Amino acid sequence: MNHQNQSEINRRKMLAAGLGVIAMPSLPSAFAQTGEWKPSKAIRLICGQAPGASTDATARAYSDYFAQKLGVPVTVENKPGGVGTVAGEAVARSAPDGLTLLVTLQSVMAQAPVLIKKPLIDPDKDLIPIGAIGVGPVVGSLHKDFPARTIQEVIELSKKKPVNVGNYAIGSGWQMMLNQLMKTTGAQLNIVNYKGTGAMVADLFAGHIDMGAGSLAGLAGGLEKGLIKPIVIVIGQRSSKLPGVPTWVDAGFKGPAFEDLAEMNMLMAPAGTPQNIIQTYSQLVSASITDSQRMKNVRETLGAEDIPLVGADLRAFIGRSWPTYRKLSREMGLVAES
Repeated sequence: MNHQNQSEINRRKMLAAGLGVIAMPSLPSAFAQTGEWKPSKAIRLICGQAPGASTDATARAYSDYFAQKLGVPVTVENKPGGVGTVAGEAVARSAPDGLTLLVTLQSVMAQAPVLIKKPLIDPDKDLIPIGAIGVGPVVGSLHKDFPARTIQEVIELSKKKPVNVGNYAIGSGWQMMLNQLMKTTGAQLNIVNYKGTGAMVADLFAGHIDMGAGSLAGLAGGLEKGLIKPIVIVIGQRSSKLPGVPTWVDAGFKGPAFEDLAEMNMLMAPAGTPQNIIQTYSQLVSASITDSQRMKNVRETLGAEDIPLVGADLRAFIGRSWPTYRKLSREMGLVAES
């Protein structure tokens, strides 16, 4: 083995260690660590969320784009459940050959080891993050008749009478933010847990709850009809579609709960997948937001204006976000509902 090849293998081992995955000591010649990779068979994208979710829409945009660029069929299979670990296990137990990949919300991979007593996989060791694309702004909104126009006014009113706030999923970043808000401001918030965004949004539009949060895609109908008032972007950056609506930091709220709990749709591969395959997909993820019309349509619907994270930027994001999700979940004693 020449010096160049040895250096490349050493670099791959260091990268794997940084991601918390297992580096394979040797690989078949078909999995050369350098050079262009082209798949010889069809590719499966296993989606951790149900059809209709932003993750599913992202997976199907990837399916079209990867098929176009790699020259093989690409299918999408939905395997929701188990806080993302049902889909995660299907990918983690697959051959590390680039032909079976996971598309999932990054938060569920962060949360699975904490929310589930006996998770099917260890996301830190069994999967390699490839690239991540934001889901657009998640917006905290009030029912139109609630007598407040800012989050500060909500807090002050809540001290006189508890505010009913919808939470779309146990362990969501929104739930942790609400908990932190109560701890730091003395706000009285009655958190109502839902199994999904749809039912929560319906109750918010109808005025059965005072406040909730969701993506621009999920809230679009209520915003257009004036049923709700957006007051704070709780996840993501400021949006050109919501001029004047502040982020938590803009509104004066700082700290891990308000700054680290971002949400993204993440592409992942089984541990041991060769670096040239990871690099091929990383480049496709980065290019998709400008080169794929279907991906552009998905992002337009979501109001996503971010730049995809790959490589060192992605590792830095995970290193900040995942520990915060897990720390706050443990502090709150959260467990997944059966």
